[in-house]
Amino acid sequence: MVTGKILFSLTLIISGLALGSLLQVMVEKRYPSRREELDSIRIGIQKGVLLVIIPITIIGALWILRIDDLRVIALPGVGAFHYILGGAMAIFAARIMGLGKKETGSLFCCGFFTNIGSMGGLITYILLGEEGYALVPVYKLFAEILYYTLGFPMAKFFSSESGEKEPLGSIITRVMKDNFLRVALLAMVLGGILNFGGLERPLFYRDLNSLLIPLGTFLMLLAIGMAMKFSSMGSFLREAGAICIIKFLLVPIMLAGFASLLGFGGIREGLLLKVVVILSLMPSAFVSLIPPSIYDLDLDLANTCWLVTTFAMVLVIPVLFYILPFLD
Repeated sequence: MVTGKILFSLTLIISGLALGSLLQVMVEKRYPSRREELDSIRIGIQKGVLLVIIPITIIGALWILRIDDLRVIALPGVGAFHYILGGAMAIFAARIMGLGKKETGSLFCCGFFTNIGSMGGLITYILLGEEGYALVPVYKLFAEILYYTLGFPMAKFFSSESGEKEPLGSIITRVMKDNFLRVALLAMVLGGILNFGGLERPLFYRDLNSLLIPLGTFLMLLAIGMAMKFSSMGSFLREAGAICIIKFLLVPIMLAGFASLLGFGGIREGLLLKVVVILSLMPSAFVSLIPPSIYDLDLDLANTCWLVTTFAMVLVIPVLFYILPFLD
């Protein structure tokens, strides 16, 4: 059973990335004039997952979420601390390595932006079922807000065009106009209303989520594979190694300790602690490549760190299967 879950997770991740990468290579070699068309398809897939598939799964999962302990309220704070901690450690690592301003900005992006939604959601679902998956949107409640109010402004600070600061009011307005944030919040509100309203969830919803959660992750990985770039990877393995240490060792240790101090291990046989441990071990998000691209940071460095941490999940997933039983 455990072996089957490991193989399913790894097969889904590897096949999604590989197929997307293969499609990219085929288009570039045989139909180079259709590169823009492929990019449009990739963006369309990502939008479809973020605006349709993930909201449906969030509604269904939150519909049956049990909030039988007030300590659950602290979970979004732990999630926010996750992003901030990863970004701060990346800046510290960049200082130790003597990186320039643009390289530091890219390293910050890879430490700060984390793949909690698609990758974290999938692995949490496979390991802990819908009960665990329902806590993922709670954990990342402040993610989009932090992305726009802290992540992007910090990345811009490290760019060569960082002289002018965006007013706080303008940032908040831009955040609230983001359709992805609006849909995610709407899904959470609907799920909460259905939960507290006492309406029983239809039986088919469990089967629907068991299909949509893996499908959504596969499609996101397929889209990511369509944009993967392997050039110049050899030049930034030291920086990628530093991000791996941050994301797969330092941040998880600190978050697990923090969650333990909050008493998460004593809630529902350690369910909250397990969710924190799983999500603390996620790789850099694809969005970590966007600020380096638009703010003229080191895109090759960011691309390398993102690729290395994503492929490192092949090793991380079996470790997760091994350590979770000890958190009961």
